[in-house]
Amino acid sequence: MKAGTAQKLVLNMISTAIMIQLGRIKGNKMVDMQLTNGKLITRGTTMIMKELNVTAIEAGELLNKFGNVRKAIEHYKKEK
Repeated sequence: MKAGTAQKLVLNMISTAIMIQLGRIKGNKMVDMQLTNGKLITRGTTMIMKELNVTAIEAGELLNKFGNVRKAIEHYKKEK
């Protein structure tokens, strides 16, 4: 049991480091997630609202237009 737990911790650290190097993490949140359900869409909208100081409607439109949080934030910042 202890060896399995240690192995899981090491694999989680490796995968987290890879995600950070690939730029898929912003702050402490995953921004390149697939928005497959309502909970994830709400989470993505909230992240955009906090990052860009926009309304929920604007954040939702950006998320629908670009498909993920990272692209929506990047394109919004380029436009401003």
